[in-house]
Amino acid sequence: MVAENIKNIRKRIEETCFRCGRRPDDVQIVAVTKTFDVERIKEALNAGHRDFGENYAQELARKKEELGDSSVRWHFIGHLQTNKVKYIADFVHLIHTVDNERVVGELQKRGEKLNRSFDVLVEVHTTAEATKSGVAPAHVLALVKSISKLPRVCVGGLMTMGPFSDDPNDSRPSFRQLADLKKTIEHEGIENVSMKHLSMGMSHDFEVGIEEGATIVRIGTAIFGKREL
Repeated sequence: MVAENIKNIRKRIEETCFRCGRRPDDVQIVAVTKTFDVERIKEALNAGHRDFGENYAQELARKKEELGDSSVRWHFIGHLQTNKVKYIADFVHLIHTVDNERVVGELQKRGEKLNRSFDVLVEVHTTAEATKSGVAPAHVLALVKSISKLPRVCVGGLMTMGPFSDDPNDSRPSFRQLADLKKTIEHEGIENVSMKHLSMGMSHDFEVGIEEGATIVRIGTAIFGKREL
């Protein structure tokens, strides 16, 4: 089932890219494995998938240990607290959810200790929903400039979540705002900052995300099925 679902998602990405004049290879799928066991992850691995996302640092570290597959690229996509950085610092591939100076400082400190750099995306709060994390759009540029001064933390783009809604098009204003912010930051020409990625779009709205410029989509339910909470 997982392999077939991944195949279907890729087909939908290809069709969406064809409609809006983009290359399917420019859109990366992060398979979101929150609450799913390692056996389900192995099904995706056997289908050739290598990028997986987790919302909780300790769960990510546990699954990484259980899986024991060095080819996996682990993405952290949940709210990152400073005291949780230690669980993922030595192996995480990309952190999608940097939104404050404290966590950036902790990443810098861990990077110096481990002699590695962290690739991060700045999470932007683009809805009116108080339950969502992220830096306010008006403060994104200042945070990006601040991070750019740290040698161990490399900004590679932006991330957001659309509003809770059954209508995928309700996410379009959020995604469009993120794309506009990307252009604003690119125009600044900040040294050591790349706006390569826009991480936006999940199982219900990833096609809208692609239409608005997403380079990474975070897909859980459409790959692994409904979560048992």
